[in-house]
Formats: sequence, structure tokens, C-alpha cells
Amino acid sequence: MASRSIPVLKKLLSSSHTPSPCSRFTSRRSVTYMPRPGDGAPRAVTLIPGDGIGPLVTGAVEQVMEAMHAPVYFEKFEVHGDMKKVPAEVIESIRKNKVCLKGGLATPMGGGVSSLNVQLRKELDLYASLVNCFNLPGLPTRHQNVDIVVIRENTEGEYAGLEHEVVPGVVESLKFCSERVAKYAFEYAYLNNRKKVTAVHKANIMKLADGLFLESCREVATKYPGIKYNEIIVDNCCMQLVSKPEQFDVMVSPNLYGNLVANTAAGIAGGTGVMPGGNVGADHAIFEQGASAGNVGNEKILEQKKANPVALLLSSAMMLRHLQFPSFADRLETAVKRVISEGQYMTKDLGGRSSTQEVVDAVIAALD
Repeated sequence: MASRSIPVLKKLLSSSHTPSPCSRFTSRRSVTYMPRPGDGAPRAVTLIPGDGIGPLVTGAVEQVMEAMHAPVYFEKFEVHGDMKKVPAEVIESIRKNKVCLKGGLATPMGGGVSSLNVQLRKELDLYASLVNCFNLPGLPTRHQNVDIVVIRENTEGEYAGLEHEVVPGVVESLKFCSERVAKYAFEYAYLNNRKKVTAVHKANIMKLADGLFLESCREVATKYPGIKYNEIIVDNCCMQLVSKPEQFDVMVSPNLYGNLVANTAAGIAGGTGVMPGGNVGADHAIFEQGASAGNVGNEKILEQKKANPVALLLSSAMMLRHLQFPSFADRLETAVKRVISEGQYMTKDLGGRSSTQEVVDAVIAALD
């Protein structure tokens, strides 16, 4: 009996070393995550569906979270970009929960109406914006091996809204920078095993403001000798991004440059519909679609219900990791990547014809 089982055992042992079809999406953990007592309790998360396609894609996240029995529950609030300010109860909810998931909020052009997105960041001091732009297996792009993290200052400079009309026809805008976003960029690189941080600037023209930003980056860089540091002027940066994006790793910049760089990198890596992101401060974090371009979609996409939910699904995986639920984050990311790789359920921006719900159903099926 024992002799007959030996060939079977050998076969089982040999087959265990054969990589599975989805092995490229998963990585085996060498050490089990050991939570502190209480870390596994369900967490409340403030949810702002937002404008345009926002309710569609946040609804997609709600469905997937429920299907995977993720240990989070949502406190939902109606907030729209044409409001004069973010309701006090929403701010209170985020302060209490410390985490928010948000769809896009439309920003009125001109007219003196301030952006609610900026209001939220300033009110909660979410000084660092992070966008992760990377190639997804199965999604054809012109460039390969792209994996860029763009970190930009989120509350100061042009986005602080500190501008005024000196005399009719002459508008003055104040610009200043803080070293804390530089510290965050190097901390992120260090903790995520990144090799290089590139500071994006225009110090050749903005010698004082951007010069101060570079001074901060250089000083912080000395404390991280294991991370390579370099600098690039923003116009050269844009040219280098579209010609050789794989040279960049972590990029840090003042807010206006960072917004342009993040959207450019997102377009190179596969489109704004698949790039996750978030805004973080010392105490609170808001997760949303990483690249801002088109984050509320258009009426046609909304009518057809064909908004791409991938960016917000990946952002919600970032949120789960932030909440110290890494296994749920890994499971969600693996399912999304598998759906993209198979290519059967893709929205129009990725070259397919699928609806939002069809993509959601495919992701839920891939969870198993």
C-alpha cells in the first residue's frame, strides 16, 4: 500500500511547483500578518458618491466590498460640487472615521466658487496627494515597465487659492512650499522599497519659491542615503515622461506641476480610468480616482452606465491596506488585475464595450 502511494506523492510534490495561471498576480507571504487585538473589528468609512459617474463607481466598490465580506461599512453623504461648502456633518464624519472614499466632485470654472475637493484637503490638512501610475498586464500601452508614484503637495501654492486682484486686470497669486511633502515622499519610498525620488520643479524661473522646495528636498534626501535623489525641470520632465517613463520611480513636486505630471503619467500607463490614488495627512485620508482628468465623466457615459470602476476599486484596495486589512487588499487587487488581463470585460476607455455592472460582476466572480 505504501509503495503504491509513493508515485502519487511524487506527482503531488512535483505539481506543487508548477505555477498556476494566476500566479503572476499573487505573491506568497513569507510571514503571516499578525494584527493587534481589535485590528480586525469592522471600520466605518465615510462615503461621498459625488457627481457624474461618481455614484456609479462608488456603487461598484460597495458591491465588491459586500461580496468579499470586507470588514468595512460606509456612512454615505450627498455632496455635490456646486455647493458653497462641504456640509459640517461630512467633515465631522471624516474626522471621526479618519478615512473617506470619494467619487469625483465637479469643480465650477471661474465665478468665484471654490473647489470642494480643495476645501476637503485644506480642512483636513491632507497635504500629500499620491497617484500610482503603472502598467496592468493585458492592457496594451506604448510603454512597458511603467511604475511611477507621483506625490504632490496638496494644500499650498496655487491650490491654496491665495490670490487677489491688486488693480483691475492684475491678479496676484501667492506660492509657497513645505518640507513635509518631501519628507512624506522619502518615507513612502523607504517603506515601499522604492529606489529613487525625483523632485520636479521650475527653479530656473521661480528661483525663490521652487528654490525653497528644492532646498527642502535636498535636506531630507541626506537622511535617506539608500535612496537615489535627482531633480528635473518640469518641462523637461513632461518630455522625458512621454519618451522614457520607465526611468522614473517616485516623483515629488509642488501641487500644480504634480497635477500635470500625474495625469500625463496616467495617460502613458493606461488611462485615468485605471489609476488609483489618495490624499493623506497626519490624521486623515481620502481615497479616490488617482488622476483628476475626467473623474466625473460625461453625460453619454453616465446614460449608458459604462463608467470604468477600476481606478476606484484599486483606490479602495489602497484604502484597505491603509486600514491594515492587507489580505483583503491583495484579494481585491488580484481580482481586478485578472479581469483586465483576461480582457473580456473592459469599458470603452480600455477598448471594450462592457458596462460598469459587467465589470463589477467579473471582478466579483474573480474573487473566488
